[in-house]
Amino acid sequence: MAVTIYGIKTCDTMKKAFVWLKAHGIDYAFHDYRAEGIAAADVKRWCKAAGWEKVLNKSSTTFRALPDEAKARLDEARAIELMVAEPTMIKRPVLDTGTAIEVGFKPERYEAIFAG
Repeated sequence: MAVTIYGIKTCDTMKKAFVWLKAHGIDYAFHDYRAEGIAAADVKRWCKAAGWEKVLNKSSTTFRALPDEAKARLDEARAIELMVAEPTMIKRPVLDTGTAIEVGFKPERYEAIFAG
């Protein structure tokens, strides 16, 4: 299984996910979207799998700094544009196993994904 985890290396939640993956012997590739950016196709795929409302981190400093009018007219297409332009608005981490997309980190969800 080819596993890729997307996020920002300095994020505390990312660090927890890295520790969990390592402790369970799961090899993964890391894509730092702050350093490398993110393709619109990836964000669209994640939104299709998990829903754009879950992928968009409305608690992020970057999102909260948006003008109210930008937040008021938010739909999936606009949310994707924002996340591609400012990847720090993407909830972290995004785990892609090739067959599943998981947004955020909860050990019990990772257990379920990698069981069997």
